[in-house]
Parts: sequence; structure tokens; C-alpha cells
Amino acid sequence: MKKIIFVMIAVTILFIVNAKGEQLIIPKEAIRFRVIANSNDQQDQENKILVRDHIQQEITQDLIKSESVENARNMLQNNLSKYKTLVSNTLSENNINTPFQMNYGMNYFPEKVYRGVKYEEGYYESLVVTLGNGLGNNWWCVLFPPLCLLEAEETEEKTEVEYKFFITELIDKYFK
Repeated sequence: MKKIIFVMIAVTILFIVNAKGEQLIIPKEAIRFRVIANSNDQQDQENKILVRDHIQQEITQDLIKSESVENARNMLQNNLSKYKTLVSNTLSENNINTPFQMNYGMNYFPEKVYRGVKYEEGYYESLVVTLGNGLGNNWWCVLFPPLCLLEAEETEEKTEVEYKFFITELIDKYFK
């Protein structure tokens, strides 16, 4: 009888947890980061990733200790010239003759569906690097809170997040 009650409770909890879903909600006071490629040409997309990797590494080091959105804002604003120099050097060192623009402020983001979550279009506080004409696909994440930093730790090959529930593991362990 105890096993039946346990299973019923576990199944009920499992349905409740699954009904809520595992959605990543971006807080209103978030700072985004976006890199827009010149075009969708293979080389332009590779250039976007190259710039993203270099600047994101530097920003990560700067923001790792930020405890508030105000602190993160100040850190980004105080280091804009450093980030511009980094992008310029990255392009130059790789013989990429593409101009770029960098803007920190309220920037437009198109609607995006990522991992089953819809992110609304609109103007968001962000640091945006636009390469060339900025007509290519873009990459973006959230700098603060550091959701971007978590995303950066994932491997490129892994495309899905695997969620495990304690109750499911218990059921699998004891009833299968």
C-alpha cells in the first residue's frame, strides 16, 4: 500500500513539475549582448563567432564579480573603449577588413524562439557589435544576470539541455 501511495504522489508531483515547464525567463533588468554578422556568407558567420569568442571572454572576466545590474552597467560603460580595441585587434590580426560598430544602450532585438522559449522583440539594454552591414544572422545572450556565461560553458556540439527530475529517477530506480 505504501508503494502505491508513493507512486501516486510521485506521479502527481511529476505532472505538476512538467506542467510548469523548464523555461528560462530573462529578468526585466537584464543586459544583453549581441553580435551581428555582416552577411550569412560562411566567412562572415565565422568572423562573427571569432569576434564573439574574443569579446565574450573579456567581458566574462570583467563581469564575473558583478553583484548588481548597476555594477554590471558601470563595468561595461567603463570598458567600452577596451572592447572596441579588442574587436578591432581581433579583426586586424585575422586579416578581416570589415568595419564594425559597437553600441551600448537600448538596442532592437527581433523575436526569437530558442529551446522552446519565445523571446519578444523589442528594445533592450544591451551591448551590440555589428560587423559590416549587419545583414547576417546574429548571436545573442544575456550578460547580466550571467546567463550568457552559462551558455558560454556549454559545448558547441550539445544542442539540447537534459533535465532530470529526482522523482523520475526514484521511480526508474525502484520500479523498473
